[in-house]
Amino acid sequence: MTDRRRTVEAGYDVLADTFGAWNARIEGDPWARFVDELALRLPDGARVLDLGCGDGSKTGRLADRFDAVGVDVSERQLELARANAPGATFVHADLTELQFPDATFDAVTALYSIMHAPRDEHSALLARFRGWLKPGGHLLLSMSTVGGPDRFEVWLGVEMFFSGFDAETNGRVVRDAGFEVLVEEVVRMHQPEGDTAFLWVLARNPE
Repeated sequence: MTDRRRTVEAGYDVLADTFGAWNARIEGDPWARFVDELALRLPDGARVLDLGCGDGSKTGRLADRFDAVGVDVSERQLELARANAPGATFVHADLTELQFPDATFDAVTALYSIMHAPRDEHSALLARFRGWLKPGGHLLLSMSTVGGPDRFEVWLGVEMFFSGFDAETNGRVVRDAGFEVLVEEVVRMHQPEGDTAFLWVLARNPE
């Protein structure tokens, strides 16, 4: 197990019981709007993979209508997710280590999670996501807008690993992985610690 994985896992285990309340204090988080936009594009009974599912609140919005699978590195977060979204299936794993057969899912989401993977692995990760998608399947991502090298820092009182690219580079990385980008929008929001912004990308795996 890498230091990065241990750090992310331990950090979210500690944060799990308070993270939902912290999220509830964020002003302007657009995740529900984008998840609903994704849902409109999916067929009945679609299989959806939610990478970095946290406490299951986002997975639950999908599990109400679809066959949802949530993945998280934090077992404590998954305990909450199983209670919050009993209709979904949950897997304890790091998103960089997952393996699925090709064309398994109609959609893949990674909301605020790919930034916990080393940025020199992002291109390969997106290529794997595309492989897991059926032709015509969809990808929903929230990504960094400023970016920065791989780093460990204190965040919300715990040590955490972050990395990422600027918004323009992130959009290019998604396209270079072979996706057709349908929506590419920088959204600003206010977290309890201050203002921030993320790039939201809704993309399609060409048929």
